[in-house]
Amino acid sequence: MRALLTLAAAPDGVLVKGEDLAAAQRLPQRFLENIMIQLRRAGVVVSQRGAEGGYGLARPPEQINVADALRAVEGPLAHVRGTRPEDTLYDGAASNLQQVWVAVRASIRRVLEQVTLRDIVEGTLPEDVVRLTADPEAWKPH
Repeated sequence: MRALLTLAAAPDGVLVKGEDLAAAQRLPQRFLENIMIQLRRAGVVVSQRGAEGGYGLARPPEQINVADALRAVEGPLAHVRGTRPEDTLYDGAASNLQQVWVAVRASIRRVLEQVTLRDIVEGTLPEDVVRLTADPEAWKPH
């Protein structure tokens, strides 16, 4: 995410070298390069080799949400022991647990699919997200 935000803050059309991205966010370059490969395969970033090469966003930052980036690197936003929530089945007293897992995924989506890279860079988070973070309990570990 930090590398994508660095790209989102770069002037339009400017490619950023991998070593500059790594340095800007204090990330190991090899670690970052592996992530950038996944993001490129998912169509989130573009890359160009050569002296004038580097990385850039594949779409404008207002068209890339946090969920796009996470899915590219981590896979599904929510899973239960490697299984998608809708594919879980339980018996007896746990028979309604599937609904809880689906609701958890819906809650995660509600935030991550509406927040774009542009929102984060500009500090203009959607009101729903601002409202959630305004709750002091949101900041406390449980």
